[in-house]
Amino acid sequence: MKQVVQNVRNGQLELLDVPSPMPGKGEVLVATRASLISAGTERMLMDFAQKSLAGKAAERPDLVKQVVARVARDGIISTAQAVFSRLEEPLPLGYSAAGEVVAVGEGLETTYKVGDYVAMAGAGIANHAELNVVPKNLVVPMPGSLPFEQACYATVAAIAMQGFRNSEAVLGDHVLVLGLGLVGQLTVQLASAAGCQVFGMDYDPHRTGLALECGAHEVHLLGSGNPDAKVKTFTGGKGFDSIIICAATDSNEPLESAAKWARDRARVVMTGKAGTEVNYGAFMKKELSFVVSRSYGPGRYDTNYEKKGQDYPVGWVRWTERENLAEAIRLMATGRIDVAKLTTHTYDIDDAADAYALIGDKEQRSLGVVLTYKRPVGERKTSRVMLRSIEAKQGTIGISCIGAGAYARGVLLPALKQVKDAAFVGVVSKGGLSARKTGEKFKFEYAADSVDSLLQDTRTDAVVITTRHDTHADLTIRALKAGKHVFVEKPLALNTDQLEQIFDALKASGRVLMVGFNRRYSPYTQAIMQNFKDVGARQVTIRVNAGSLAGDNWQLDKSEGGGRLLGEGCHFVDLACYLSGGRPSRISAMAGEGQDNYAITIQFDNGSVANILYTSDGDTSFSKEYIEVFGGGMIGIIDNFSGGVIVQNGKQMKVKAGAGINKGQAAEMENFVAVMQGQEPDIITPESVYDSTLATLLAHQSIEENRIIDL
Repeated sequence: MKQVVQNVRNGQLELLDVPSPMPGKGEVLVATRASLISAGTERMLMDFAQKSLAGKAAERPDLVKQVVARVARDGIISTAQAVFSRLEEPLPLGYSAAGEVVAVGEGLETTYKVGDYVAMAGAGIANHAELNVVPKNLVVPMPGSLPFEQACYATVAAIAMQGFRNSEAVLGDHVLVLGLGLVGQLTVQLASAAGCQVFGMDYDPHRTGLALECGAHEVHLLGSGNPDAKVKTFTGGKGFDSIIICAATDSNEPLESAAKWARDRARVVMTGKAGTEVNYGAFMKKELSFVVSRSYGPGRYDTNYEKKGQDYPVGWVRWTERENLAEAIRLMATGRIDVAKLTTHTYDIDDAADAYALIGDKEQRSLGVVLTYKRPVGERKTSRVMLRSIEAKQGTIGISCIGAGAYARGVLLPALKQVKDAAFVGVVSKGGLSARKTGEKFKFEYAADSVDSLLQDTRTDAVVITTRHDTHADLTIRALKAGKHVFVEKPLALNTDQLEQIFDALKASGRVLMVGFNRRYSPYTQAIMQNFKDVGARQVTIRVNAGSLAGDNWQLDKSEGGGRLLGEGCHFVDLACYLSGGRPSRISAMAGEGQDNYAITIQFDNGSVANILYTSDGDTSFSKEYIEVFGGGMIGIIDNFSGGVIVQNGKQMKVKAGAGINKGQAAEMENFVAVMQGQEPDIITPESVYDSTLATLLAHQSIEENRIIDL
């Protein structure tokens, strides 16, 4: 299928052929019939992408602060790799579209059927793409009588509707709409339909003229005449009851003007994006209320609502973003709002570059720019996008990748690319777009739309799994049963049933299974193991200054990420198992207050003991990981995998591992290929993978049940 994307690093627009997405639980697959380019919003994205790196930094000082903190902790090399990896991520464009349902995911079978017409919303969801996967709370039915070219305005209409609701304007109120772009014109129509007296202002005479057609009772061309006199006459000297700012500008002028023209105790709503420096005196003297409207409405930016389909009780939240979308469609279908007059240009998806050139040209006048999609549904599905031709070479290992996220692109695939006998075959990701771009960057032969496409490919000897945690066990089992070797990022499993099923499949397959416990392969870890090889019982301490995550981060979701103990803590349980030189025999764990604070003690069959402190409460500018090993009159120390020493007989020997942080990923990938070629596993064995995973699961159980657990 075709999709419009933008390169964040250089601002270049691309129309790409990408694998078709697949709907999951609670989602529908929609063949797009029309999508709306919102000139104001998408021009801002284009302008940002076209800025230099310094320009991007100046516009987003919050991100610069994060980068500086990461440099202090992880070093400049690691940070630069992460930053440039993010800049290479393609940005899907579009957020308001309409089309036809072509597939229905689990749980929505009674709500939608193939052939239903729908409107859809959401940045990164309702894309300018021939096919879109949409979760249930971001899609609404539309009548067949409403043209797709009009229904695709539903998201923008919902934005205008939410802004108007926040104004609390009622029948007869005097309402000022500042800024008469798409959202402003729709706000004028909504306010007029609600029985308000509507005044519109803009610097563009064509937009003020259009506002009169859309129901405004009075308009004023900013930059000319005397607006103060007009406002006084229009409001009878009282000032406006509500002022809705729909302008897109960095200037603080709209907010200053709103304070001047508002009546006492009026309400000022920011629906657009303008300067927000509030003049305290002006707002205080009139006791004005200032509200920044939440985009499409309640539910926006709530992961549980938008992605997981959880709704709010209607008695508490009447107008959610989905309800606003549905009401926008109803108002369009009944003629209460008219979006047809807002469309200035229509382009076929093949001519998307021309459409974006139009909105980027400030000399050209445009407002609503619609992309249309006229291909039959049957021709839209793309199972594979061929990127290059690979000639199979004797002795090489054909590797395919399931998942194309930041870690895969920024760390694992660059490391695997350096292994001479690794040949990249196919790559698949949920949305398809990241698979295409990852395939191009790392020279895969093709990007695919499904896991089965990779597993059925006889040229694929092994798969690398870097998807979200809840999918690891199932994908590992499927790959092993398909006769593929498997490298799976941690965690291997989220419960003991999954672990047992994986090892049953492994035994039956005769294949290689490796888990991404890369810290074993770090030269710092290997130096300790070499120096302690003749030491029996060892005492191990590991301190992890992990930092907190945003409350809606997927890793904290027990069903998807498993929580940080299972999702990331497994790294350190595994490292403790390796450094101890024994097999775990007893686990005791406790959780402290806060988001993620764990203390884990592991006893081993050789008399070793390991203590792990994992905390989210520290200062993340400080080093993340600090490891100490004691035994045989020696001490081994690793400081954030960027420095290490061996202390013995009063002398310190520094471990040399090159510049920057080295957590072992490159050596790990080399070893994975070598083991597939017949080398005996040593650093990671199936037994050690089982032990570490089971120990992590039992540490979690120890916390849940508040008891010590013997293996």
